[in-house]
Amino acid sequence: MTLLRERPGRHESAPPRGRGLLRGLLRTARPKQWVKNVLVIAAPAAAGELFSARALTRLALVFVLFTACAAAVYLVNDARDAEADRAHPTKCRRPVAAGQVPVPVAYATGITLGVLAPAVAARLCPPEVAALLTAYLGMQLAYCLSLKHVLVVDLVVVTTGFVMRAVIGGLALGIPLSRWFLITTGFGALFMVAAKRYSEAVQLAGTQGATRPLLTEYTTGYLRFVWQLAAGVAVLGYCLWALGESGAPHTGVLPWRELSVVAFVLAVLRYAVFADRGSAGEPEDVVLGDRALALIGVLWVAMYALAVADR
Repeated sequence: MTLLRERPGRHESAPPRGRGLLRGLLRTARPKQWVKNVLVIAAPAAAGELFSARALTRLALVFVLFTACAAAVYLVNDARDAEADRAHPTKCRRPVAAGQVPVPVAYATGITLGVLAPAVAARLCPPEVAALLTAYLGMQLAYCLSLKHVLVVDLVVVTTGFVMRAVIGGLALGIPLSRWFLITTGFGALFMVAAKRYSEAVQLAGTQGATRPLLTEYTTGYLRFVWQLAAGVAVLGYCLWALGESGAPHTGVLPWRELSVVAFVLAVLRYAVFADRGSAGEPEDVVLGDRALALIGVLWVAMYALAVADR
């Protein structure tokens, strides 16, 4: 009888241990997505208050805390969707769906990170930071549970996540946020989110319901309208900041603030090429995967930095 007993792992994997479990948890936390959290430096950089020991220390802490919150959401989301992911051709390789990370462990780790991050923020940062992290967690968990199935609201929630990343750095350092910063950031984020949804709709035409059910309710024409509208408003907001008369006149060799409009518009136009082709996936992949766009981005950052320093 014992000779006929199946060995562990023939039809079901043995319980994960040690390094395998840790690697699985790390993969579930999506390290590739952490680059989005660099947006926490946006407001301090725009205000010219980035390079000080206090600012760098506080921003490093905020980056870690926001990353922990994002990881908590990914862990809870994958634990909740484990059964559905096992039936998916690619998501079945996710650590929770594949059995590398047990569902209870994913839930426990996610909840722990979700509780600790705002608690640490409440102790070491201004109260607004803890409040924003708590709001981000609540919004993202609501998105995982139901909001991702609601037309337009799903676009707003994902866009708001980007805006929160950009805003939290200013809150951490007590920097006032200008209306132009919020407009440009918000509509720039909506541009990229809508472009990604449009690309998914184009690439998965005929099979959308099996991968992202809500895509069957959007039309490519509507999503194209959204990303074109958002791109236009983002450019307008940036131009109003750069060409506005309220700022002090420049004292440097060149009007870097005004010239940065050229690089910003070129970056939007270049990104729109990928959106129009239906190949605008994750924003970080688009930016880092295209040399021309990356070069334009570096040029814009240099001009923007000179503009801020010149104020």
